[in-house]
Amino acid sequence: MSPNIRIALRFLTAKRRSMFMSLAGIVFGVGFFIVTQAQTSGFEEFFIKTILGTNGAIRIEDGLQDTLRSMSSDGSRFDFEHRDNVKYVEGIAEPAKLIQAVAQFENVTGIAEVVTGAVLVRGSLRSDSARVYGIQIDDMLKVSDLSKQIVFGHLNDFRINPTGLLVGRVLANRLGINVGDPIMLEASGQMRHYRVSAIFETGVSDIDRQRMYMHMQECRSLLQKPDGASFLQVSIANRDRAPADAAHMQETLQHSVNPWQEREKTWLEVFRALRVSSALTVSTIILISGLGMFNTLAMIVMEKTKEISILRSMGYTRQDIAHIFLWQGAIVLAGGVIFGWIFGAAVTYGVSRLPIRIRGIFSTDSFVVAWSIWHYLAAALTAGVVVMLASFIPARRAARLEPGDVIRGTSQ
Repeated sequence: MSPNIRIALRFLTAKRRSMFMSLAGIVFGVGFFIVTQAQTSGFEEFFIKTILGTNGAIRIEDGLQDTLRSMSSDGSRFDFEHRDNVKYVEGIAEPAKLIQAVAQFENVTGIAEVVTGAVLVRGSLRSDSARVYGIQIDDMLKVSDLSKQIVFGHLNDFRINPTGLLVGRVLANRLGINVGDPIMLEASGQMRHYRVSAIFETGVSDIDRQRMYMHMQECRSLLQKPDGASFLQVSIANRDRAPADAAHMQETLQHSVNPWQEREKTWLEVFRALRVSSALTVSTIILISGLGMFNTLAMIVMEKTKEISILRSMGYTRQDIAHIFLWQGAIVLAGGVIFGWIFGAAVTYGVSRLPIRIRGIFSTDSFVVAWSIWHYLAAALTAGVVVMLASFIPARRAARLEPGDVIRGTSQ
């Protein structure tokens, strides 16, 4: 151990109680920083997985048709394209060809054709409006987590029953229906009988409130849409590439392509704001601890002026004196970060076991946390900046003391 570190430890023990309070503040600040970031990031990640498992990473919808404008100049007439004035052609006219084209993109892992429309549902207790989604079940399972979202019934019952339905849990509760119950759907002036094969729950209230899945051919017949598709739902290997892939697809396929980041932009901004807000709030604990350390080190400088002058007389340089006080801050910082990491990990684990029931934008019965090394590094960096800044000014003041000034009593 170097002499500078030994002297720093000796000075720290002189203010044991004050330094312990600063250490405790850093431990709690680092720990709660980790916990809050783990919670906000965990809920955000869970929300993203819910959205990707329900609506897919990319959705291809209406066709794009550029409009042409005419201008005349010197008696001649010419047309030009105006990209800001694009005409949308509702739906997908030739889904089979579009699916073949989308499959050529390297990041694509699954494609599902969907036909959708509004219906009136008549259950045992009441009637309600809903929206049916005609699907090919095997294709839909490749682009969603539908198999994991079944809470009552079995997916195989839907697979083998051409008139079977998958009904959202909220809608099923409103209608008072269970698995196996008959219901009637009214659309396009006709009414047909179906049977509930299974009930699913995504956790997204708007989806569970109005969505029903049925077989593609039956949906086409009910809605009187013999061809075309409402949209294609696409899953990709790297979800972060969705915006770039969507832009490339839209330019190539001449259809409106929406990535999940664009569809859920509002909620993603809310989570980002919560993450930043929680980090700033918890960082005040570290800041207060840093101010306490600044006061403690300043008092040490005032009380140890004679010791500092003796060290300078023995040959210690200004840089050595500054290092002694910086080492004090570094020792407290190291202890605070290490114990703060342990405290943060323990509390994060405990929070993840707490029961909580959330239904709205996702479904969970316990706190969701994200374990990430970046949370720990960010907490350490925040504490490091605060503590070292708090140590720098006292260290600089101590380094400026001159032995002669101390003897004459003129040191400041």
